[in-house]
Parts: sequence; C-alpha cells; structure tokens
Amino acid sequence: MGRYLLRRLLQLIPVFIGTTFLIYWLVWSVPGDPFAGKCGERPCPDSYVNMMTEKFKLDEPLWVQYGNYMQNLFQGDFGQTWSGRPIGDIIATAYPNTLKLAVVALAIEAVIGLAAGVLTGLRRNGFLDNLVLVSTLFMIALPVFVIGFVLQWVLGVQWHIIKPTVSSEMRISELIVPGFVLGSASMAYIARVARTSIAENRRADYVRTAIAKGLPMRRVVGVHLLRNSLIPVVTLLGTDLGALMGGAIVTEGIFGINGIGRQVFRAIVTKESATVVSIVVVLVLVYLLMNLLVDLLYAALDPRIRYE
Repeated sequence: MGRYLLRRLLQLIPVFIGTTFLIYWLVWSVPGDPFAGKCGERPCPDSYVNMMTEKFKLDEPLWVQYGNYMQNLFQGDFGQTWSGRPIGDIIATAYPNTLKLAVVALAIEAVIGLAAGVLTGLRRNGFLDNLVLVSTLFMIALPVFVIGFVLQWVLGVQWHIIKPTVSSEMRISELIVPGFVLGSASMAYIARVARTSIAENRRADYVRTAIAKGLPMRRVVGVHLLRNSLIPVVTLLGTDLGALMGGAIVTEGIFGINGIGRQVFRAIVTKESATVVSIVVVLVLVYLLMNLLVDLLYAALDPRIRYE
C-alpha cells in the first residue's frame, strides 16, 4: 500500500502541471484587451497599461509567465488582482463557504441517494421502485436553477420555513435546502447506480451462500451485499465533491452565498484572469486528491483488491 500511495502521489505531479498549464493557457490566451473597462468608459492611458504590463510581466512569453506563476504558487502566493488585492485572501474567504455547502450537498445525496438505491434494489418493480425511478428522472431533467428557485419561493417566501438567503454565519441548518438543490442531480444518479449495483450483486454466489448459511438478512445486506455494491457509488461520490464545488455558482447566486462560484463569475465579468486561474487550480487539487482517496477506499470495500 505504501509503494502504491507513493507511486500515485508521484503520478499526480505531471497531471497537476499539465492541467494547470492548460488552464493557464486557455484563460490568458482569450482574445481581447485585458484592460478594457478598467478606466471607465475611456481607454486606459498608456502609462497605466505599461505599468500594469511591467508589474504582472504580461510582455513575457506565456510559458515564462506560467513558470513564474507556479514558482509563486509553490510558495503559497496566488498572485494579485488588478486592484492589488491578494487572490489568496479571496480564496480564503470564499473557499470555506463553498466547501461547507459542497460537503452538506455530498452528505445529503449520499444518505438519500444510497437509501433510495438500496431499498429499490432489494424490492424491484414495486411501487417504491417506480416512484424512485420517476422522481430521479424528474430531478435529472430539471435544471438546478429551476429546483432552486421553486424551493426558495415555496419554502422561503410562501411558507416561511427557511430564509430565502443564507446568512453570513453559514449555519448547517441554513445549508440543507441549498445543499439539496446543489446535489439534486447527483443524488438521482447515485440512487440509480446503487439500485443497479444492489440488484446485480443480489444474484451473486456469495450472497446466495450467505443466505444458505442462515445469516440474518440484515447482515447479508449490510456486510456482504452493500459493501461490494458501494464501489461504483464511492466513485461517484469521490469525484462529485470537486464537481459540486465547481458547479455551485448557480446555487450560490440563488441563495446569496459568497463562495468561489460567485467569485469566479465576478472574475470572468471583470476579466480578472489571475483570479479565475487560481480558483480553478484549487479545484484541480480537490479533484486529484479525491480521486486518490477513492482508489484507496476500493481496497477497504473489496478485499479482492490489493495494491502493491
């Protein structure tokens, strides 16, 4: 396991470098004047353009700019915005909010999706099975912003069960509905994947053997069937954390959450390329680390998997 972990960590280095360079190149190679709108309706004076070009070294080749950015990044410096604000402060303020929202959404989709998948996988073609299939199809078909606006209007404006917007304190109770909205589509996919996996493994030889030995059905499902059926679900959950954080822009906008989704949108509108790159780099790290964690969990769930 130790050698495998070291090998995987070494494999993350070229993946991280290649991914971040591609992101850096795509963002900074967008055509257009990066200083457009920085001086109001008038074009920026040449003195300002020359000063900012020299400060951010925009006249150097792209690969040199990327090398300088990575050198500063490894020292914990994410750079500055055009106005001089450290990007690290923006990430430190917005990232915990989005992470908390994504974790709540991940927990909701894991609990509800897995429970629905297990129940329908054990009792296929019944009323509950058909109800879950129809409801998950409905959740997949509906855009996130539609679900968000409907729940906000009904629960927040009409029934006054929740606050229409999340406060700056970001209490867990306030994040339940936004988390449900953010993870609604993934919850539907998890329910369907768990249902299929449970139904397939239920016909496996080891399940029939466990039942023939007279083991209680609760133990057969909880120890034998569920453990082996969790592998595809864990794969979805592991890769979904980064997807939830990156796709939280709509949910954060609906419920007024100051997260990285809102910061990315604001940076794109104001052409703060350095901010966009830094936030996406953080999301890349989340994706890579979660993929590594998922691979390590495979061995814990399935004894047949061994890493050397």
